[in-house]
Amino acid sequence: MALGVFIALFLLVTVLGFFAARWRRGDLTQLSEWGLGGRRFGSVVTWFLLGGDLYTAYTFVAVPALMFGGGAVGFFAVPYAAIAYVFMFLAFPRFWSVARAKGYVTGADFVRGRFGSRSLALAIALTGIVATMPYIALQLVGMEVVLAGLGIHGEWPLVIAFVILAAYTYASGLRAPAMIAVVKDVLIYVTVIAAVIVIPMELGGFGKIFAAVAPGKLTLPTDALANPGAFSYATLALGSAMALFLYPHAATGVLSASSRHVVKRNAVALPAYSVVLGLVAFLGTMALAAGVKAMPQYADGFKTFGNNYAVPALFLHMFPGWFVGVAFAAIAIGALVPAAIMSIACANLFTRNIYREFFKPDCTPARESQVAKIVSLVVKAGALAFIVGGQATAAIELQLLGGIWIIQTLPAVLLGLYTRWLHPRALLLGWIAGMAAGTWMAGASGFKAAVYVLHIGGLDLPCYAALSSLVLNLIVSYALSLLFNALSNTRADQTATEDYA
Repeated sequence: MALGVFIALFLLVTVLGFFAARWRRGDLTQLSEWGLGGRRFGSVVTWFLLGGDLYTAYTFVAVPALMFGGGAVGFFAVPYAAIAYVFMFLAFPRFWSVARAKGYVTGADFVRGRFGSRSLALAIALTGIVATMPYIALQLVGMEVVLAGLGIHGEWPLVIAFVILAAYTYASGLRAPAMIAVVKDVLIYVTVIAAVIVIPMELGGFGKIFAAVAPGKLTLPTDALANPGAFSYATLALGSAMALFLYPHAATGVLSASSRHVVKRNAVALPAYSVVLGLVAFLGTMALAAGVKAMPQYADGFKTFGNNYAVPALFLHMFPGWFVGVAFAAIAIGALVPAAIMSIACANLFTRNIYREFFKPDCTPARESQVAKIVSLVVKAGALAFIVGGQATAAIELQLLGGIWIIQTLPAVLLGLYTRWLHPRALLLGWIAGMAAGTWMAGASGFKAAVYVLHIGGLDLPCYAALSSLVLNLIVSYALSLLFNALSNTRADQTATEDYA
């Protein structure tokens, strides 16, 4: 029953993916139509698209897994998601306006126009692509976990799913994930609401759930010197929030909106997903209380996938087969939507900021769109090969680095929306310093942890490496801007004040 429901829902979204090419029909030989949906999505479609983009299959597997294994620290995902919308509300209507005025398709387009530096724009584009690639691979990890819960093993189901994804993304562009996101989000809401009602009833109520969990997993840890473990929690939340909308797929979702007012309205409305995310995180605590890890029927799943199997095991234990099919389809479809948007975003970056900028300056709009479609296929194939090749652990480690890397684009992209005082050469050197420092901090733990302990004034402060390295990036960028501006303050800014309004 579970498998039948799963397949039926998967077939539904496949049909929708191909039908999307006819929805709000536009000239898909234009990159702005294929890669940004013609910049015509209203408030409702944008809400579903960004929700489907930012709350991925891996989120719905990994966040409860972190709560299951690490306890309360896993809840950092909830405040970080809420804080991120503050940055969206304040900065990204300006980003939408200038992109619409100048025809920009990517964040690197904006950096190229704002600072007049091909090298800086290339650095931003490469950072976006490299940070996003493992993120796509992790969607496959989320799908692989739920397929295993259905008793489907091997690589062929993943290959089939991603061939279908590649086909309708190629044909329909951003319209496909936008349409499918509606189905995905409805299924997620139904699944989560049912879970937070049924599972506590089965376990005897919320009081018994918390009573069954070890006290150490209900509070934030402290280190050996009694410094607050809350510091790592707070920096993880803040750093992740600052990085979220710098990811190319998030920027793509924003630029697909029909107006800056749509962006603002969604910044206000999207925190509804954070409520759902909080409930999803709580599934990890429920899985602890249910004791699914000790149940022999789920031993193989936990052996293969570790704590990531907590949610599938919980649903298999608590729900009838037909509803397990609905829940697992929601998670699997939750892999397709962000994977499609991420591959489109990477294709946009490569086409606009590498291919056209350095190899084919006279590229026609039709050729630009065709190259982007091909690159989107290559990106998905690369992510699939990574997982099929048994490199899931490496993908997780690279995604950890991805968050550290993408935040290094903040000075050029986010601060660049407000000032052109920062010098492009200083920004590039700051980017290099931040990338090097962040990678070194992550490497100190063997790329197993995102938190690096800072030794300041006799205190040991565990801090998110992305935030620590960003501080270095900002110091270098501002200090060298003082020097370079004193030597020469000539700029090639293509934007004007009215472009941001």
